[in-house]
Amino acid sequence: MSAPSEPPRAARPEPELRQVPLPRWVTPLFTLAAVGLLPWTLYLTFTLPSRHVTTHYDLAWVGFDVGLAAAFAGTAWAAVRSPTWLVPLAAVTGTMLVCDAWFDVVTSRGAGEIGEAAAEAVLAELPLAGVCAFIVYDAETFLRATVHRYANALDRFRGRS
Repeated sequence: MSAPSEPPRAARPEPELRQVPLPRWVTPLFTLAAVGLLPWTLYLTFTLPSRHVTTHYDLAWVGFDVGLAAAFAGTAWAAVRSPTWLVPLAAVTGTMLVCDAWFDVVTSRGAGEIGEAAAEAVLAELPLAGVCAFIVYDAETFLRATVHRYANALDRFRGRS
């Protein structure tokens, strides 16, 4: 004798995601920063030396890589435990990967180092940044599906129909 079959459980309705409105001053502030960086960049173009030796070059790169590892860890954690944090952490990780690729290439010396940095950028850093960009671009769909999937799994875990 088999157990009576339960009627199919209705899927939980997808939760509504609400966009938090930004304060009005954010857009003018960022516009001013973008416009202000133009003359500053021109000034640096003509005043910075082409070559500069620093005593903490190793510390700068190690510190950046520690931050990049933390960004990867945070993004991985958010993908599993906190979908609300996934988009900002993926944006940070992707941005850091693009910056890492850029500075690796432009601070390399000689054909060997430049080739190695370019290969690392093309084969690892930029594709991973692309994955992060996709997460950020398709955030609403991703978050909705993730919240829906985890809510249904939690219901099953708790024995609700």
